[in-house]
Amino acid sequence: MIKTLKLFFDFCNQEDRNKLYLAIVLGVVKAVFAALRITAIAVVVQGLIDGEMTMRHFWLALGIMTVSVLGQFLINLKTTMLQCEAGYHSCAHKRIEIAEHLRYLPMGFFNRNSLGVITNVTTNTMESLADIATRIVMVTTQGILTTFVITCFVFAFDWRIGLALTVGIALYTLFNAAMQSATRPVAPRKHRADEDLVAQVIEYVQGIAEVKNYSMTDDTAKKLDAAITEKQAGDTRLEYAVIPWVTMQNVATKMTGVVMCVLSLKFYFAGTMQLLFCIMMMISAFMVYESLDSMSAWTALLRNIRISVTKTKEILDMPPMDIDGADLTPERRDIELKNVGFSYDKRKIIDGVSLRIPEKTTTAFVGPSGGGKTTLCHLMARFWDVQSGEVLLGGRNVKDYSFDSLMKNFSFVFQNVYLFEDTVANNIRFGEPEAPMERVIEAAKKARCHDFIQSLPNGYDTVIGEGGTSLSGGEKQRISIARAIMKDAPIIILDEATANVDPENETELTAAIEALTKEKTIIMIAHRLKTVRHADQIFVIDNGHIAEKGTHEELMKQDGIYKTFVEGRREAASWKLTASV
Repeated sequence: MIKTLKLFFDFCNQEDRNKLYLAIVLGVVKAVFAALRITAIAVVVQGLIDGEMTMRHFWLALGIMTVSVLGQFLINLKTTMLQCEAGYHSCAHKRIEIAEHLRYLPMGFFNRNSLGVITNVTTNTMESLADIATRIVMVTTQGILTTFVITCFVFAFDWRIGLALTVGIALYTLFNAAMQSATRPVAPRKHRADEDLVAQVIEYVQGIAEVKNYSMTDDTAKKLDAAITEKQAGDTRLEYAVIPWVTMQNVATKMTGVVMCVLSLKFYFAGTMQLLFCIMMMISAFMVYESLDSMSAWTALLRNIRISVTKTKEILDMPPMDIDGADLTPERRDIELKNVGFSYDKRKIIDGVSLRIPEKTTTAFVGPSGGGKTTLCHLMARFWDVQSGEVLLGGRNVKDYSFDSLMKNFSFVFQNVYLFEDTVANNIRFGEPEAPMERVIEAAKKARCHDFIQSLPNGYDTVIGEGGTSLSGGEKQRISIARAIMKDAPIIILDEATANVDPENETELTAAIEALTKEKTIIMIAHRLKTVRHADQIFVIDNGHIAEKGTHEELMKQDGIYKTFVEGRREAASWKLTASV
């Protein structure tokens, strides 16, 4: 229990941790105010025993009880505010810390970890810690402190009752430890079920169009149903694991109170305890029961805190790329790869590639799917770190740059564009949130998307669906190009930017790309002949190697992959459908 509480305190930042520490200190004061109730009752009982009950006894007891109740109320109000602030602020800071940390993790992390895991940690786990963890921590620590104060009070009046109380607390602690052990094998399975359910819901919603298209609704729903069933089973197993031990804890607290009452009466009738002390010990027995009983249900969830904190730390402990380079601005923007090697896990993707891309030239990567074209582009922009060799920008290793200063040199236009659930204007100014509307409109006009934006219900203030679901593929592409124009980076990487665009949009998109790439260093991944034939140099990438390189004319003179690729495209373009009579 203590280790879990310490783990949570260490998880919080210093400011929020200080708030929790202050709440604990105030909890001690609250426990003292709670103990004053015994004193108030003692005043009344003493007056009754002495047969001299007067208004002075009444007002004194009332005054002490008022101080006790009012003190507990005010301190409880303050501690509740402190624990809420600490919990919500700490989890908000952790969400920001996770987001910042994810920025500098290699892309391989996202390949190995499903969206469901990351989403579960940043939503459910953080929400659980904010809403429940602080409550568990404060109720548990408050229960411990109140029990400690009452135990000290009992020992001050009669060591024999104090010893009986200590034995009862020891039994309670023993059962609590057993309960924590019982949850150890069950709680991780519950959390895995939570993660899997989130992943299945996301996959079901995102893929609903394909599911309906292939009439796989029933099969996909079965996977979702299975995840829901496993989540239900996980929650049930956890409850079944703790119920016996919670019951034993409750029995221990009740029996401790009974034993204290019985012993107090026994000692009184034996003449070894005053009547006043006997009554005080019996009252203390009920107060201890109240304190321990309030802890019982909450301590069962301590294991969840440990797992939640551990899951969060697993992401934060993932080693980021070395991003502590200098804030550099290269004098030139040529790119050079020297004997670069890279693998996904144990699968070799890039093997000994060396090439140079001069500044303000156009370079095209072509070749079979899975050959390593996209990976090469990602290595240039340091989405991953090379495992051998080096990547140079302006003659300096990309690792010499801080990550942010390196990324200022690159803009990307991907085949699959992601737009945020925000206004069109904010999507365009995504990299420069403070950019004036004039610049947004200027970028949109260059990207050939101003006209269709104006036709939207609210123009630039139209909120588009998450991922840009309310726009066509060509419209999304042009907005992404406007976003890249706003950034005005000197190096543009086009990853199959026109692959899935219909002919009606292709003319507009081509004009938008021309506006984006003017006087820039262009690196493109493409399969369309007219996209690559005017490139200054073409690299044919196959199985992680440079199989061929040269201009279009030079490569067409070779009997290699590129010539086969071009001829195959020409043949495909000449296909016609004819109707038989």
